[in-house]
Amino acid sequence: MGITLHLLLHSDRDPIPDVPAIYFVMPTEENIDRICQDLRNQLYESYYLNFISAISRSKLEDIASSALAANAVNQVTKVFDQYLNFITLEDDMFVLCNQNKEQISYHAINKPDIMDTDMEAIMDTIVDSLFCFFVTLGAVPIIRCPRGNAAEMVAVKLDKKLRENLRDARNSLFTGDTMGAGQFSFQRPLFVLADRNLDLATPLHHTWTYQALIHDVLDLHLNRVSLEESPGSEVSPAGARPKKKNKKSYDLTAADKFWQKHKGSPFPEVAESVQEELDKYRAQEEEVKRLKSIMGLEGEDEGAISMLSDNTAKLTSAVSSLPELLEKKRLIDLHTNVATAVLDHIKSRKLDVYFEYEEKLMSKSTLDKSLLDIITDPDAGTPEDKMRLFLIYYITSQQPPSEGDLEQYKKALIDAGCDLSPLNYIKQWNKVLRMQTFKTTCALFLSLFSRVMNTGSQFVMEGVKNLVLKQHNLPVTRILDNLMDMKSNPETDDYRYFDPKMLRGSERYDPTLRTRAIVFVVGGGNYIEYQNLVDYAKAKQGKRVLYGCSELFSAAQFTKQLSQLGQK
Repeated sequence: MGITLHLLLHSDRDPIPDVPAIYFVMPTEENIDRICQDLRNQLYESYYLNFISAISRSKLEDIASSALAANAVNQVTKVFDQYLNFITLEDDMFVLCNQNKEQISYHAINKPDIMDTDMEAIMDTIVDSLFCFFVTLGAVPIIRCPRGNAAEMVAVKLDKKLRENLRDARNSLFTGDTMGAGQFSFQRPLFVLADRNLDLATPLHHTWTYQALIHDVLDLHLNRVSLEESPGSEVSPAGARPKKKNKKSYDLTAADKFWQKHKGSPFPEVAESVQEELDKYRAQEEEVKRLKSIMGLEGEDEGAISMLSDNTAKLTSAVSSLPELLEKKRLIDLHTNVATAVLDHIKSRKLDVYFEYEEKLMSKSTLDKSLLDIITDPDAGTPEDKMRLFLIYYITSQQPPSEGDLEQYKKALIDAGCDLSPLNYIKQWNKVLRMQTFKTTCALFLSLFSRVMNTGSQFVMEGVKNLVLKQHNLPVTRILDNLMDMKSNPETDDYRYFDPKMLRGSERYDPTLRTRAIVFVVGGGNYIEYQNLVDYAKAKQGKRVLYGCSELFSAAQFTKQLSQLGQK
């Protein structure tokens, strides 16, 4: 399109009267006011207005009034509703919010003092984004959801919004060119809504796969990871301020083949692959150096000349592959730095110990050491690590610990520097869970994980166990499997059914087995569930699964939200 300049809407912008401007904005009051101001100030030659979600008639009239007053009606060339109010992080993963995500967070939805009007506003925000998602997808889904929670509220509102749009045949967004163009053209997708309260253990879990580990221990945001560069070995002069740590950012993109191949792999496998790639690169580099030295041969004897002609072609090939080699070097450096930073966290916090212990708690395997030993070990992890481990123990226990045991654990946690607020909330959550007639009991977590195997490899990770996972289905994946294959199961038999294409509200089931599905978690998601669904889809030939969530949080961010709820 020849775009030469990107500017933020609310930045100070100089007039460029002979240039057209493309706006890509949310239709908020503040943004509309700024567009009207730009029209009055005659900033550009023409205006192409693209709204991320649908603009209301009243706001459109505000723009029209301003354009009329500024004598700029002809300059407003096009106005589009783009229906793009969501963020695609992967080909098979999306989130709803980046800015203001705290407005639809787990904390916001589960506040004990939340007003009905606030809850309605949260649900409307989520539904608006999901509507945009399905318009972009060009598909009307079959909706399934559990009863009696936020997921059901979203399902009811989304069904109504889709139904209203389909009823208006002239203006429907699901007819004509938009339909049948996407990947879901042959079959309508199954849309499974889940509530975060279904499974609070997984978001707290210390993980072992590359992408999820990066999200857990480093600063990964919108596919960009930021690392603090360790300061050099130079000693600062006496009295001088210590040097500021530089931050370096790396983009983890679909073009990075190593990332695409290994983001779901166990970390020891990634470390080994980084080393292999590094060795391959060094071999190629050595070959180029060797050819260069041969080309510099002196003397005119026949041996040198024949050697020269043999290697000219090789060197030409090596030189032409130089850009590719440099890109390879950049990606190897990237993953070496990222993997090293992750490994530092694993070693300093004994994350392998936490991962293995949590796996055993969740799968009800025999424990080789007591929970108190890890909590009281000053070298094992941060206070937050210890709190996460104890919360998982509390959530997955069939019976909560006795008052005496609980007091002992609480004392150890306080001594370790832990904030007990998250535990206060989990205790309340557990009571509600046990009181419900439809018991989503902790039996849900019993078969979370299969046994961990220790392959005993020592690779470059001295002191870190090389733990490998067998395939296992998390609660969200198990629910999807039941609904896709229409299995009878107490977990999902009570799920509601919505088909927005049926004019009258009906729960009459369509018996078609679905091969395409979208799982969406209201209240926040994580890379552990995403990876679990990716593995599930790979194992089931012909199935395609997308994962979405209202926000994507790390375990630290989720613990903070639990802490805020525990302080209420």
